[in-house]
Amino acid sequence: MQDQYIERTLQKEITSCLMEFPAVAILGPRQCGKSTLARKIIQNAGETVYLDLELPSDIQKLSEPELFLQQHKGKLICLDEIQRMPDIFPVLRSIIDADRRNGHFLILGSASPELIRQSSETLAGRIAYLELTPLLHHELLPIGQERILAQYWLRGGFPDSYLARDDEISGRWRENFIRTFLERDIPQLGFFLPAATLRRVWQICAHNSGQIFNASQLGANIGVSHTTMKRYIDLLANTFMLRILPPFAPNIGKRLVKSPKIYLRDTGILHSMLRIDGFDDLLGHPALGSSWETLVLENIIACLPGWDAFFYRTAAGAEIDLILTRGGKKLAVECKASAAPQVSRGFWNGIADLGIEKAWVIAPVHDAYPIAKNVWVSSIDHFRELLT
Repeated sequence: MQDQYIERTLQKEITSCLMEFPAVAILGPRQCGKSTLARKIIQNAGETVYLDLELPSDIQKLSEPELFLQQHKGKLICLDEIQRMPDIFPVLRSIIDADRRNGHFLILGSASPELIRQSSETLAGRIAYLELTPLLHHELLPIGQERILAQYWLRGGFPDSYLARDDEISGRWRENFIRTFLERDIPQLGFFLPAATLRRVWQICAHNSGQIFNASQLGANIGVSHTTMKRYIDLLANTFMLRILPPFAPNIGKRLVKSPKIYLRDTGILHSMLRIDGFDDLLGHPALGSSWETLVLENIIACLPGWDAFFYRTAAGAEIDLILTRGGKKLAVECKASAAPQVSRGFWNGIADLGIEKAWVIAPVHDAYPIAKNVWVSSIDHFRELLT
């Protein structure tokens, strides 16, 4: 792996929130770069304390948390892997209330119901939540590597996977990540499920990535009930491995698909689950379109956190991959894994149904160009620059 730091877009927002809130929580999947980013931030934050709660020595320091934290009053205290000590949140609240200054705590953690429940109950009004994703495509452009898109698309955005010396090492890292996630991380979050069963669920989701979620049908494939399947899906979503994309349901008098879509959130993990080892393999694989759709959705949604994301589909066949709404604004995005993309009649019908004023077809192209009035073909980064 190359030893280099890639600047994260979220860094400025985290720094800003530290000046506005007593506590800031950075949530995201394991190994996405939370600790590296936090260390970069606290380099310029004056007096700081960093505790990694996966280390027994650092956990021991918090055996009397109130005494330890009071001893470091006035410093920025970073608590990494906070879900390992959920009982500390009431202590954080009392310390914040006694010294109501901003930039008191920087909290890092993989998502867990316990983490979110405890912090939302005890730190309401005192904490800002931010999600750090794996690397985004535009974050890689300054480092000047060749074939950035192909490498990023195949390997995904986890830093150790993307920066590996070659595709084989990247693939091996991802396999180890999957195994560790199932065998260690899930039990640490308080879920005691058979790793083999959860892996089968994950693989089924990979084969159905970008498709409508049917809990009964998918559960039948592994012999579990639809309620059990939903519980597995929710677990993978709450740990940032899956995205559940809800349907857009405007009141337009049409029969709409009302079930959500599911996506694996990282293309590298998707490809490992589907046994796609090289970029040439990807180009010839039936999952090429859904893989590109995953890449586009994750990059766009991460760059537009103030927008709500949906898909649109009617029983008559009108369909749009991504609808973005904010206030009264509606934007449409279609994903096409082709250098010469062609959109279907269903896309145009969806544009007409919803009265969309601006739409984009996101494809692996270099130049942006119109294909109809207010409908453009463009790259991910051209779209991001226009919207942000």
